[in-house]
Amino acid sequence: MPLVKVDGVEVEVPAGATVLQACEIAGKEIPRFCYHERLSIAGNCRMCLVEVKPGPPKPQASCALPAADKQEIFTNTPMVKNAREGVMEFLLINHPLDCPICDQGGECDLQDQSLAYGRGHSRYDENKRAVTEKYMGPIVKTVMTRCIQCTRCIRFAEEVAGVEEIGAIGRGEDMQITSYLEGAVTSELSGNVVDLCPVGALTSKPYAFEARPWELKKTLTIDVMDAVGTNIRLDSRGRQVLRALPVINEDVNEEWASDKTRHAVDGLVRRRLDKPYVRKDGKLVPASWDEAFVKIAAVDFEGSVAAIHGDLVDCETMFAAKALVQACGGSLLEGRQTGMDYDTSSLAAVNFNTTIAGTENADVILLVGSNVRWEAPLVNTRIRKAIKKGAKVFAIGPETELTYKVEWLGDDLALLGSLPEAVTEAFGKAARPMVIVGGGALKGGQGASLALVETLGLIKDGWNGYNVLHFSAARNGGLMLGYAQTGGIADVVAAKPKLAFFLGADEVDFAAFADTFKVYIGHHGDKGAAAADVVLPGASYAEKSGTYVNLEGRVQRGERAVFPPGDAREDWTILRALSGVMGKTLPFDTLEELRADMALDQPLLAELGLAKLEWALPKLDAKAEGVLNGYPIKDFYLTNAICRASPTMQRCSSEIVHGQDYAEAAE
Repeated sequence: MPLVKVDGVEVEVPAGATVLQACEIAGKEIPRFCYHERLSIAGNCRMCLVEVKPGPPKPQASCALPAADKQEIFTNTPMVKNAREGVMEFLLINHPLDCPICDQGGECDLQDQSLAYGRGHSRYDENKRAVTEKYMGPIVKTVMTRCIQCTRCIRFAEEVAGVEEIGAIGRGEDMQITSYLEGAVTSELSGNVVDLCPVGALTSKPYAFEARPWELKKTLTIDVMDAVGTNIRLDSRGRQVLRALPVINEDVNEEWASDKTRHAVDGLVRRRLDKPYVRKDGKLVPASWDEAFVKIAAVDFEGSVAAIHGDLVDCETMFAAKALVQACGGSLLEGRQTGMDYDTSSLAAVNFNTTIAGTENADVILLVGSNVRWEAPLVNTRIRKAIKKGAKVFAIGPETELTYKVEWLGDDLALLGSLPEAVTEAFGKAARPMVIVGGGALKGGQGASLALVETLGLIKDGWNGYNVLHFSAARNGGLMLGYAQTGGIADVVAAKPKLAFFLGADEVDFAAFADTFKVYIGHHGDKGAAAADVVLPGASYAEKSGTYVNLEGRVQRGERAVFPPGDAREDWTILRALSGVMGKTLPFDTLEELRADMALDQPLLAELGLAKLEWALPKLDAKAEGVLNGYPIKDFYLTNAICRASPTMQRCSSEIVHGQDYAEAAE
């Protein structure tokens, strides 16, 4: 490991580290615009200049210079200070004085670094260059006159998102960043370029002119738009969430977030349930909490009670509903709303065992019935990393664009029993083989996919390559709490429960519950509320503290950012209050007491972090049959009630998925 001296302080740095990284290890701050830890090195902004000996007597770009043994680096000499001031002066030559009206104000790298490293005055009095605005879709707003051509957005689109639709045209002073043919960027990760942009050239279109960062209350929580469990920060003002930003977690989402995670938040204030409703003469009419509770308590259920949870529900709500169902003498619990059924006797056999971070170390991957790009975009970015390290990807299912090269084997699940020689040969040579089974293949191919554990040698010392990819935030938590009938929701339908609680469940076939008294506890007036006999207004993920388990079995906890609207209440408190009216009072009065009881019921939920699941294979028929005609997610942007209420997600769906054109008004 090279030993370098930074401003007189000796530090040891890893082999292959750059001078910039060596300076950071030594605790020195080096300004930069184009350099980013997760992107390739461009070396084109020249802001990270330092003086290096031995070497030519001139400032050098530290981001592109390898650190060498016995190197002396100087970060604060007059030469370095002068050089940085000169670079900053050039960067600001054409930059407009937009700070008072720029959404990047208060979070702008250019603003901060011009104050810290700039001259404090300008010597430039020529006309400034202006650049026409570019159209990049419903997510990204452009003011390209501010652009300093750092190319972070280009490198992100190419290297991380895998959708090469952002690039540069022209040279020198005429260089401009634009999307391909100035169309909408079709990546489901496009919103990340807003965070990457060090100036105000790319900002968030839905958030434009909404607020300044110092006005907002910041709350750390967990995203529920998919099962990845992205760590996010909700920024709110008053009772409204204005934006969602990713929080760095190397094990889960790194520092990225999908567009659905970022921009579905405008659906939190639309189509909301803010008061209880009771069905009278075939119509839902507003009611008081007492009326609604009495109506439910009057149902003669005689122990025939069920609870079905939706995709966005926290573990506390599911546990409270389970406790109430059991107190009423029932045992019907299910969460797979759309009819999926698979063996859940071993939780490890329906878990993403390689872990999200471990995916990038795989050297051969087989995808079975999974459109990873839509089901878990941030797992897809890890697969791209694995490919850059040399991994090969095979897939069974209808062909789709996953942003990387895939060898498609066909769409017949019978292939699991007779894989082509090229696949078995690749897995035979692999040190870290990986199989990812999606929701599209679980129903007909679970047994056959589990048989691959032995035939392909998926489990090795310190490595488990068998993975099930869930795409519902509540799925793993629900399975841990026992929300799984042997035959899936068909078992619940066959039992014909007299009373059923639907916990934010909007994707159920409600016609099958025609003779059941339906109680919907949720936050949006979606399909579930429309079919219910009693509607009880609950809280969204932004309005309650909750525990969520992601697809790899990681237990995480989110905090409340805002309060629910109107008479809406946190879901578990609704169930606790209802239990008293029904004469089945639940044994907890506070969230802490509920969590203590939940930990006793399911010890895996007692501690945050990766749950320790014991590996065991259920005895299942290894025969697979059926052709995969499609994937479970038909429209990435409209997968749940919050998304369907979001104007931004509706526009993304119509423009990016369905190809509708939008005319942009001149500004």
